[in-house]
Amino acid sequence: MEPNIQNRRSPISWVPTLYFAMGMPFVVLNMVCTLMFKGLDVSDAQIAFWTSIIMFPWTLKPLWSPLLEIYKTKKFFVIFTQIATGCIFGLVALALHLPNFFAVCIALLAIIAFSGATHDVAADGVYMASLSKDDQARYIGWQGAFYNIAKIAATGGLVYLAGMLIEAYTGDVTGLSAAAAAAAKHNGSVMAWTIIMAVIGGIMVLLGLYNAKFVPSEVNNDAEERPGFKETMVELGNVFVDLFRKRHILYYIFFIILYRFAEGFVMKIVPLFLKADRADQGLGLSEKEIGLCYGTFGAAAFVIGSILAGYYVAHRGLQKSLFSLCCVFNLPFVAYTLLAVYQPESLVLIGGGIVLEYFGYGFGFVGLTLFMMQQIAPGKHQMAHYAFASGIMNLGVMLPGMLSGYVSDWLGYRHFFIFVLFCTIPAFLITWFVPFTYPDKKKEEINN
Repeated sequence: MEPNIQNRRSPISWVPTLYFAMGMPFVVLNMVCTLMFKGLDVSDAQIAFWTSIIMFPWTLKPLWSPLLEIYKTKKFFVIFTQIATGCIFGLVALALHLPNFFAVCIALLAIIAFSGATHDVAADGVYMASLSKDDQARYIGWQGAFYNIAKIAATGGLVYLAGMLIEAYTGDVTGLSAAAAAAAKHNGSVMAWTIIMAVIGGIMVLLGLYNAKFVPSEVNNDAEERPGFKETMVELGNVFVDLFRKRHILYYIFFIILYRFAEGFVMKIVPLFLKADRADQGLGLSEKEIGLCYGTFGAAAFVIGSILAGYYVAHRGLQKSLFSLCCVFNLPFVAYTLLAVYQPESLVLIGGGIVLEYFGYGFGFVGLTLFMMQQIAPGKHQMAHYAFASGIMNLGVMLPGMLSGYVSDWLGYRHFFIFVLFCTIPAFLITWFVPFTYPDKKKEEINN
């Protein structure tokens, strides 16, 4: 049985901060650290490989998700992981000054990944246990919006701030030798990213303190004897047996993987494409310009897309809306293909492409999230089954991401993004034919 939830506060008071805290570590590890290590003279091969490997806990999290349903409360793990993640980001800031900073940072970021993946399981559990099915649909837009506002804040505001700090700490390199200028730029980057990592750590700790007050609390029966390791392992087995007994589960697994398959290829390449020289088919943007485009052009577009999608699905029902959501989700890949082909110099035009990217991504991602909540998660182990689904989703993004650098080097940016357009075809096909185990119930049918 689900625990009783004391949920007297409006979901607006905790859903945005809960999912902002979920999005921040994932985005920093997946995208921001790519730019950070690039500015610290780490090779592209090491960056691509290790920043992909450290994302693996988001795939493996179903293995320990049943433990979160057995021990402590969901809220406990939410608050603990938020504060722990903030403290470890502080250690990353200090580690940047070490001679072997890359190895130490990767080890710390791997711990953050484990903490962040655990947080995701607990946060989704709170969301599903605290809200009715109708409210899940109603607030899914807010959930997605603030998850990705964290993405915008990190890749937009914090990257822009990093660019400003790099310029300030590097200073004027006019008249310096090439080696001296490179050393000044490296030292400036170290100081800038030290501040950025410390800021991220502070944000996570503050979120943990806020959510400790506002996230709904569960009422546990402390008199019950907690299960031992053997019982826990049996329960874990039961979780997976129950999952694979569900109707259409194999189809659903392929659906989850293929819905974001094309996105997996572009996720690691986009920051490199924006920063690469125009002679190399890139757009030649600085950190400040990248941050400006994401933080201004992308922010409003994504929030509007996410919130509109939530109400769109609540009005029409997921079954009737899913294919159109998939179509809108794939608009960003058209935008990047056009940017790669024409290489516009105007930030307005580049920003226009990013507006299309963020609106399409925000609008379309809602469909996959709600599908996992309402078609895969329902049942006795809903939190663990949702964690399994989201883990498979991240695996579907991680695997093509690990290959994306090799494909991009082989094809060049222009042909790479055309290749990505062909990668969207499986998503369209599997979404069109996806079966629904739990059809939408219309309000008018309920009232009759």
